[in-house]
Formats: sequence, structure tokens, C-alpha cells
Amino acid sequence: MHRRDPGTALVEPAEGIYTNLAELIDLRKRIHELPLFSTPQRRSPLLGLHHSRLRGRGVDFDQVRIYQPGDDVRTIDWRVTARTQEPHTKLYHEERERPIYILVEQSQRLFFGSSRQFKSVLAAHAAALIGWATLEHNDRIGGQVFGDGRFLEIKPRRSKHSLLQLLDRLVQANHRLDSGTQPINDTESFAQALRRAREVLRPGSLAVILCDERALSDTAERQLWLLGRHIDLLLLPLSDPLDHALPITGLLRFAQGNARLELDSSDSQLRQAYREQAERRRLRWERLALRLSTPLLPLDTHRDAVEQLHDHLTLHQARSRQ
Repeated sequence: MHRRDPGTALVEPAEGIYTNLAELIDLRKRIHELPLFSTPQRRSPLLGLHHSRLRGRGVDFDQVRIYQPGDDVRTIDWRVTARTQEPHTKLYHEERERPIYILVEQSQRLFFGSSRQFKSVLAAHAAALIGWATLEHNDRIGGQVFGDGRFLEIKPRRSKHSLLQLLDRLVQANHRLDSGTQPINDTESFAQALRRAREVLRPGSLAVILCDERALSDTAERQLWLLGRHIDLLLLPLSDPLDHALPITGLLRFAQGNARLELDSSDSQLRQAYREQAERRRLRWERLALRLSTPLLPLDTHRDAVEQLHDHLTLHQARSRQ
């Protein structure tokens, strides 16, 4: 389902349909409301969600020195030891920055909203918030904007310029969306974006996934599973209230390009089937998150992105204390 016919649109035409760079930059002022990453003064509630050990920051090789009592024998450099005939051990240091890679969808299927904003705008706002929080935490930021067969990538760097590049690509993709455009049969862009992430990210990275709730195909789920074996994930599927339930308002008309769809929302069997289909999608995300031992923070268009992320973090913090 996509944007409603202009004659029955539920979103004001001037607000919530498109975003812009100034709007995404301005969200930097609100990141103090979201403890997404731990600091010496504050522990992020997201850390408590991993059932397995959170891999966290990676380690880089530093130097080799003579073995000393108490050193871990697993770090002995046997090649140097054999050459010098004296035990040597490898030393490592933590990476100063962790790569954070935001995969954010901007496709025709997200160009829809029945409440305060389109799903495409919600995705952009959430991506910007996480991006600014990443820089605040001195981590490297990069990502990929994907959808409708297009892929725009910025490799992770600890640079404000890198984030601004990503946000600029995001705004460009957002403004290409058009209710008059026929949807592309785009069942595999999400899976392709995940496959690319597997190629560029190394262990210790974090991939933040912002996609339509409907994007989880069998192929995409397989790619998420493979990606989650090596790096940490944060899943943020996007939806609209009309994705989950049809209001009883009689005949509903939807339009996308030349396609037209009419639904009789007074049909109780249709409404029930519609709810059951949405429930299956929701449960599939929950099962996947449980299988991957990764946080699941679903977002929907009827509320502000900051408010929703804040509520998720508060809830998870309360659960971790129990």
C-alpha cells in the first residue's frame, strides 16, 4: 500500500512528505535525549539486550615484545619465537573508533503515511539522529541509502563531513520519491544492500538497519543472519498504522502511478485477514531479532522519531534492571 489518492490524503501536503538537509542537521540538538551509546558517565540500555557477548570495539595489532610472566599464552608469536629462540608475545590496543554503518531505505514503498509523516521521512529522521549520536560518541559513521534499485554508499569515517555526505545522499534519494511514479518490483534491493554491508564491514562494527517492515524477504533474512554472525546489528523496521489495521470508513481508494486499489473497509473478514497478515510480519521480525540476539526498535509514522527511540530505550533500561 502506498500514498492515498490526493482526494483522500491523510497527510498535510506541506509537512511530513519530504525532508531536507537543514531539518536533518537540526536534529543534532536532540541527541542528548537518546542514550544510544555508552559513555563513562552513562551506560546505554542497548548493551543489556544482547544475549551473547557484545563484541564491541575491535582490536588492532600494536607490537611484539619479549614474553613476560602473566602474559596470555594464546598471544605468543610463534614465528618470532622460533626465529629468536626466545618467547615473544603480541600486544594489541583497542580501536579508537567503532564503525557505525547506517543502512536506510528510500523507496516508493516508503512514500506513504496516514499520520504525521511518511515512512520515508521517518527513516531519514532516525538515520540522522543515530548519525549525530555516533559522532558525539567519537565513532566512525558511514552507510548506504538504498531503494528502487539504487545504492548510494559512504564508507565509515570519523568526520562530520562524512555524515553530511550521507545525509545529503539521503535527502537526494528522498526527493526522488514521487506519488505519481509506478512502483518498481523491488523485492531484492534490501538483500543487495545487506550483501554490500557484509563486504565492507569488519568484526566490531555496528550496522543500523532502517527499512520498511515489509522488506523482510527470505533472501534479506538470510543476509541479515550472515551479517549478524560477524558484526552487531540494530533493527528498526518502519511501519504506518494503516499497515497493521484498516479503519472502518467504508470504501478506501489508494493510488500509485497508474495503479488504483479500492478496499471496502466495512468488510469484517477483510479487516481480520489484513490484521493477521500484519501480525505475521511483526512476529517474523521478533523471531529474527531473538535468533540474532539483537535489539529490535520498531518505528511508526504516527509519532516523532526522538520520542519513539526515547521510549524504546527507557523500556529496555527498565527491563535490564529487573
